[in-house]
Amino acid sequence: MADEQNGVQPGADATDTRSFLSTQLIRLQSGDAKELEKKAKLVHLFQYRMDYQEKGLCLIINNKNFHSSTRMGIRNGTDADAQRLNGTFRALGFQVKIFNDQKCSDIFRLLKLVSEEDHSKRSSFVCVLLSHGEDGLIYGTDDCLPIKNLTSLFRGDRCKSLLGKPKVFFIQACRGTDLDSGVEMDSGSEPYDETQRIPVEADFLYAYSTVPGYYSWRNTANGSWFIQSLCEMLKLYGTKLELLQILTCVNHMVASEFESCSNHSEFNAKKQIPCVVSMLTKALFLMPEKM
Repeated sequence: MADEQNGVQPGADATDTRSFLSTQLIRLQSGDAKELEKKAKLVHLFQYRMDYQEKGLCLIINNKNFHSSTRMGIRNGTDADAQRLNGTFRALGFQVKIFNDQKCSDIFRLLKLVSEEDHSKRSSFVCVLLSHGEDGLIYGTDDCLPIKNLTSLFRGDRCKSLLGKPKVFFIQACRGTDLDSGVEMDSGSEPYDETQRIPVEADFLYAYSTVPGYYSWRNTANGSWFIQSLCEMLKLYGTKLELLQILTCVNHMVASEFESCSNHSEFNAKKQIPCVVSMLTKALFLMPEKM
């Protein structure tokens, strides 16, 4: 009755009221050759194709020095992050491009140009933002801009050649000024047979170095905790696990193996936990094992 009173006919879809499962369930019986063949084909429907002519572009924005008007300090250690990322993603087969000390207008222009490229021969797109930040914002060397302004350039209705392909953003930046003191714990794209509409925000993944509201930590010599952990886990499991599983390993490494060391008591012995927001629709294996 509530739906009828709100102008929605019984049985029609309504926001935040009921779910509608349209996928037909397929029961596979062992020993049936045809069904096993069908199962093999179905596997590819739930795993992104990474066998295009090119793996994809990995764009790294590495901001270290900032204009005095921003009141932001030098990000010592970020070059170690950029170098480590360069080696990691090249080993995964990506074409890596690094841009240092970019103003807001530079960052937007670069991302816009990339979004307008022809990605039809590429399997995916990766962007890494290394900078200062606030919740929802990333700093250029001169000012800050909304992260959404950058990621929206790659939406399905704007970047058609990446439609249905994974678009991954790794963001190493603060998201606020809260500190995590921790707490003690006891030890113990396949082509479709027919036209299909998909959400414009589908197939994105955002991996933030920290949760909303909190500082993100960076060692001035070795680089940030998040990027160190990300590269280490990609090196160990890049051919074995899909990306969300790898990022869970990253969360564990950052949470368990890092703790701040500072001469200022209010910044000493602090912890950090990364945050993953996924709109992926399939499993993403950045470098699938060859059969």
